[in-house]
Amino acid sequence: MIKETATVALEGNDKKKKVILREPPPANYSVTIDKMPNDDEVIIIKCDTFSSPDKVFQGNNGECKRADFVIIANTQKQKVILCIEMKGGKGGLEKEIIQQLKGAQCFVAYCREIGQLFFGNDRNLLKGYEYRFISIKDISISKKPSRTKTAIHDRPDRMLKISSPKHLKFDQLL
Repeated sequence: MIKETATVALEGNDKKKKVILREPPPANYSVTIDKMPNDDEVIIIKCDTFSSPDKVFQGNNGECKRADFVIIANTQKQKVILCIEMKGGKGGLEKEIIQQLKGAQCFVAYCREIGQLFFGNDRNLLKGYEYRFISIKDISISKKPSRTKTAIHDRPDRMLKISSPKHLKFDQLL
């Protein structure tokens, strides 16, 4: 359903799968997530490849924004949708990051509807998946990594905040 040009491929061998989330120039930074699920259990989507809805919406409330990446995983442990926003430096205002994470959630809802209506009419597509929202900043700054762990980060306003990421593991993001 999703074009290959809008996805990010896993790297590594069967035992050590990883994904490198890259922001192209001028941003030009990346984050690596290790211990990813198998290829048949996960899809990583670059949300920026989806055209902005600014030709339809005014954009006054952030409704045209979206996060950088969405990772959808269906593993033996959990069904999860990770919405990830990355910032090279200190990053934008928290309000703007929340808007971007909400935009990614809308993007997933749109994809779900397209899948249900045009690809087999499966009303259970992505049913039972839990959302997790993650903000990663200070990517290009070398300092000790930190994480601000909140309650379950299942809403954009309760996002998991990661600063100066080093050695991220998939399970840490759940």
